[in-house]
Amino acid sequence: MSVHTTDIESAELLTHGGLRVTSPLRTCWDLAQWCELAEAVAHIDSLLGKGVVKPAELERYALARAGRRGGKRFARAVGFADPGAESPPESRTRIALVLAGMPRPVTQHVVEDRGRFVARVDLAWPQYRVAVEYDGVWHAEAGQFHRDRQRLNRLVGQDGIVLRLTAQRLRDDLDGFTVEVRAALRSRGWRAR
Repeated sequence: MSVHTTDIESAELLTHGGLRVTSPLRTCWDLAQWCELAEAVAHIDSLLGKGVVKPAELERYALARAGRRGGKRFARAVGFADPGAESPPESRTRIALVLAGMPRPVTQHVVEDRGRFVARVDLAWPQYRVAVEYDGVWHAEAGQFHRDRQRLNRLVGQDGIVLRLTAQRLRDDLDGFTVEVRAALRSRGWRAR
């Protein structure tokens, strides 16, 4: 258990379920201060995705605290935040790829063929027709595995490159996966600045 102490203004405290808690914005601030960047962003993404906080609120909060200690750290986390992320592993993957120098991917990108829905992918660079799909452990279930392969075939049929990242690979070999994504983007014309 890690214990952190800090001063909190009374306006940043709420009562929820009979407990005193920090406001959602203050919680985002604290996450940015106490967690590694990818972990903080994953939590902020979740709060954004649930509508607990709004991007504009985070930006105003960052501006209001720009001169404070921790202000740059918070602004950086807010700059990486994305309400389209649907899971912490997707957020962690997105942050790792961007920190490795790749362009920021689009979250939950819809792929269409002549106006017809083909698939929605976790992360994508549409201009390069490259996508990343995160496969958590539930993707190993027989029915889901079958549906995933059908989707993959439809995406590849659209001349897309789809790289799949498993939970184990995220944990054990994210650097290796990053190299593969970079190679796929380069094969489609992306050049690092």
